[in-house]
Amino acid sequence: MAEITASAVKSLRDKTGAGMIDCKSALVEAGGSEEQAVEILRKKGMATAGKKAGRVTAEGVVGSYIHMGGKVGVMVEINCESDFVARGEEFQQLVKDVAMHIAASDPKYLNREDVPAEEIKKERDILLGKLKNDPKNANKPEAVVEKIVEGGIGKFFEENVLLDQPFVKDPSKTVSELVTGKIASIKENISVRRFTRYKMGEGIEKKTDDFASEVASMVG
Repeated sequence: MAEITASAVKSLRDKTGAGMIDCKSALVEAGGSEEQAVEILRKKGMATAGKKAGRVTAEGVVGSYIHMGGKVGVMVEINCESDFVARGEEFQQLVKDVAMHIAASDPKYLNREDVPAEEIKKERDILLGKLKNDPKNANKPEAVVEKIVEGGIGKFFEENVLLDQPFVKDPSKTVSELVTGKIASIKENISVRRFTRYKMGEGIEKKTDDFASEVASMVG
C-alpha cells in the first residue's frame, strides 16, 4: 500500500474541505489515489466544497492590484453567495491574493474551457511534431507518445490558465485549490468570474531611432 504522507492529506483537505482524519482514511481506502479519495469523500457527503459548487454566487467584489510602481495593474471579479462574506477579511484577502497572482503570473485565460480549441490543437500538433522528429521516440508505442503529449498539454494549461497555475505565494497548490480551500473555510461557494491585466505600454509600437544611420545621412 502506498505511503500516506502529511502533504497528501493536506492537499486532499484543501481540495475537499473534509477533516484531516477523514482525508487520511479516504486516501488509505483509495490506496493513495487522490482522485479516488475525492470520490470516496463525496459519496460519504464529506466533501463540503464539492457540495457548495452548484450554489449561485451573485455577490462579491471587484478587486485591484498595482505593481512595479504603476507598470502592471490588475482588476479581478470574485463572487460569493452573500454580501456579508464579501465584506469579510478572509474573502477580501483572497481577492487581493488572486489579483497579485495575476499580476505576477500573467495568465491568458480564466479556465480550460476559455482556451480556444484551435489553440489547443496547435499546441498538440507542435508537441507531436517535436516528439516524432526526435529519433529517441522512434520506437515508442503510440499510447506512450499520446501520454507524453497530454502531459505537455497539461503543462500548457499550468502556464496559461489562471485556475491551473501554481499559486505564487504557495506553489504547492493551484489557484483553483486556493479557492476550494476558501470555500471549505468560509462555508460559501466562491468563483473567480473574470479578470483583466494591464501592462503599461503594452501593444504600443515604440519608435526606435537608428542614430548611426541618421548621422550618416546628414553627412552624406
